[in-house]
Amino acid sequence: PRQSLPEVELLVLQLRQAYDWGGRKISHVLGRDHALQVAPSTVTSILHRHGQIRPEDSNASKAWLRFEHARPNELWQMDFKGDFPLAQGRCYPLTAVDDHSRFNLILQACSNQRRSTVQAQLERAFAMYGLPERINTDNGPPWGTGGQGEFSMLGVWLMRLGIKLSHSTPWHPQSNGKDERFHRSLKRELLRHHEWVDLPQAQAKFDDWRHIYNEQRPHEALEMQTPVQRYRPSKRSMPSTLPEPEYEAWAQVRKVQHGGWVHFQGREIRLSKALAGQPVAFMPRPERDGAYDVYFCQQHLKVVHLGAR
Repeated sequence: PRQSLPEVELLVLQLRQAYDWGGRKISHVLGRDHALQVAPSTVTSILHRHGQIRPEDSNASKAWLRFEHARPNELWQMDFKGDFPLAQGRCYPLTAVDDHSRFNLILQACSNQRRSTVQAQLERAFAMYGLPERINTDNGPPWGTGGQGEFSMLGVWLMRLGIKLSHSTPWHPQSNGKDERFHRSLKRELLRHHEWVDLPQAQAKFDDWRHIYNEQRPHEALEMQTPVQRYRPSKRSMPSTLPEPEYEAWAQVRKVQHGGWVHFQGREIRLSKALAGQPVAFMPRPERDGAYDVYFCQQHLKVVHLGAR
């Protein structure tokens, strides 16, 4: 039976109250889950009429770059969503999303931003979803040192797993835009609606919201699909032991010394302190005499120019 307008309005307001979604998402869910065809403009009018549109909502559709990778697990984006106070201590939400599907892979209430904390959560995600081809993060700890070309111990661990690393351009969050957009949704739909007591309470609410985000919440950039509809686990499984770096037989391999220095053809070349004790490969560039690409595992570190030989 056809529902009356007041009943439709009640359902619109219930969805708004439960999820803090806008007109397009609510319109889609009304059709998908309730067999009700209500135009997004009508839903927005209902929200306005009942005082449910806040001034900041007018900026909620801020445009982000729409580029996406063609397949799941080509790129994961990862970061901390700042921090917020608990009744005792603070919570640091650690997040990771798949670039292609926007599927949330990690949403963890952490007590700190240490390398061991991040690595433990990555190990859990890799065991569940497999290994991505690349992970993009910002330049700061625990992923990088903030210096040009510097890698952290966490970065070295990831590279040994065969995962390439990239870092966002400083002051340009759009280069990690899918995760930044996820942070906006997390804040809008969850963080600002609760008093936060402790980490277990935060994690329970994170888990509930993550299920909604991945499996119920339509995503406009996905043509109103949910992330779980587009995500597939990686075929690259987490290895039981950390692989040793391997290089082609023709590569010139050198071990990085303390402080990140490596000796090659009479030169001392600075790499990263985190690579101390690790083998790196020098591979000549065919188009230029005396130029070498330097690799650690599959990660291109830099080009060095040694002059004519």
